[in-house]
Amino acid sequence: MTDLRHYDVIVSPAITEKSTMASEYNQIVFNVAKKASKPEIKAAVEALFNVKVTAVNTLVRKGKVKRFRGTVGQQGDVKKAVVTLADGDSIDVSTGL
Repeated sequence: MTDLRHYDVIVSPAITEKSTMASEYNQIVFNVAKKASKPEIKAAVEALFNVKVTAVNTLVRKGKVKRFRGTVGQQGDVKKAVVTLADGDSIDVSTGL
């Protein structure tokens, strides 16, 4: 059985044109919790999807300043993880958990 903490680490898959192109190289992009570390992300992906993870790279996209009806607002920061899978493993992100 999977640990419930794994569901707190992985927030959602990032479905963009760039992340779709990365899937050619056995890489999947996830939005993760801001305080999640690389070992936590690796353990969560391996437990939830039953795959072997070879590498985890993380990045933090800083929030943008946006205007709505003349009012200035700030979007929140987003932490992303690029997870490289072992050869032969794959994840279908279009299906839910």
